[in-house]
Amino acid sequence: MDTFLQSPATFLLIAANIIASLIAFSNQRFMEQNLFHVGPIRYEKQWHRMLTSGFLHGSGFHLFINMYVLYMFGQVLEAQLLGTTSFVVVYFLSLIGGSAWALLENRHKPDYRALGASGAVSGLILSFCLFAPFETLVFIVIPMPAIVFGALFIFASAILAQRENKVIGHEAHLGGALAGIIATLLAEPTALSIFSEQVAARLGG
Repeated sequence: MDTFLQSPATFLLIAANIIASLIAFSNQRFMEQNLFHVGPIRYEKQWHRMLTSGFLHGSGFHLFINMYVLYMFGQVLEAQLLGTTSFVVVYFLSLIGGSAWALLENRHKPDYRALGASGAVSGLILSFCLFAPFETLVFIVIPMPAIVFGALFIFASAILAQRENKVIGHEAHLGGALAGIIATLLAEPTALSIFSEQVAARLGG
């Protein structure tokens, strides 16, 4: 109960993702009306898809991975680093940032579709990296400082987003990660000084 009270938005977002995804798994019309789809967004102005697609997932495994990352990083960011209001701001700006980047990258592909909370959780990961640049994170199977992880994540997402016939929306990862950094600095300006002080202390030590 104490964990929920300290990070209520994290658990509510997890619940919303699970509920929306479960509905979509059994209701194809609901899925089709709310996933990210370039054609309807550009030509029919169905802007809601930029947001609703972030609560839908393609499979139980896809849902589990994103919710695990949200659970792990969300609790720390909300309860210890950002507070609930700023955490929610970072989450949703990252989600929208991911969708916006995906739309920009695929604006000439009306059939392009995507879904998932990856953009939002990518923003949370990079937000965490600002506060704890030397905390150990694992990139694929290699442990490394968060600052290195964040740089590799952005670089890899940018490269992979250029591949044709990809099955993972790396555009959303990239847009969400960059939006997460910007949103964190807007919501909590002290994050930059916290980051700078830790980097300076490590370099000087």
